[in-house]
Amino acid sequence: MGTFSDVRRFFREFRRDFHHTGSVIPSSRFLARELARPLLGERGPFNVLECGPGTGSVTRCLLRRLRPDDRLDAVEINPTFAELLSRRLESDPDFAPHRQQVRIINARLQDVPGQALYDVIVSGLPLANFSIADVRTIFAAYRRLLKPDGTLSYFEYAFLRRLKVPFSNKSGRYHLMRKGRLLARYLDRHQLDSSRIWLNVPPAVVRRLRFAADVEDGLGGERAERER
Repeated sequence: MGTFSDVRRFFREFRRDFHHTGSVIPSSRFLARELARPLLGERGPFNVLECGPGTGSVTRCLLRRLRPDDRLDAVEINPTFAELLSRRLESDPDFAPHRQQVRIINARLQDVPGQALYDVIVSGLPLANFSIADVRTIFAAYRRLLKPDGTLSYFEYAFLRRLKVPFSNKSGRYHLMRKGRLLARYLDRHQLDSSRIWLNVPPAVVRRLRFAADVEDGLGGERAERER
């Protein structure tokens, strides 16, 4: 979960901007290790993109698994977190040895330019907080930025959508149902495997996806106003 100062900083940003932070504390080392699993095994040099690194709890694990010819881009929309990560590249003993391999990008994932750039994308974006339209654009960015045989590794909090239902009004429940169906379609078409991580607050499910070039999502055609 990181140091106490990380937890305090994360909680402060959670209170200030829940929409983009999504949790009250950083990811546990158990969740980080599972997210970083695609970097293990026999492989050549990798270009890796981390989405939503926050205070760097998952970044730290990724750095431990980087090899000399690997490169890591970390895209973080929160300027406070982006500045913290930049400082850590200068002084943190886990980060500093890799400063030449790492680039911090203070932007939305959807605004990262390029196509087929990354072998692995590791994402901590809180999909449960976003609109259906945003979820679509996020997955479009994942697909655009991944190489054809690349792997997306992301997580969602276990049971979160189900727990939200009793506290939502009719419109909110309908939105949650539609978002759940949308995500299920992505998983049906592209998921490689998943694993549940109980030693995290809250517990999480890690999912690994690969976007096959000959499999279309078939998720278009709905009016934009219904996705808000």
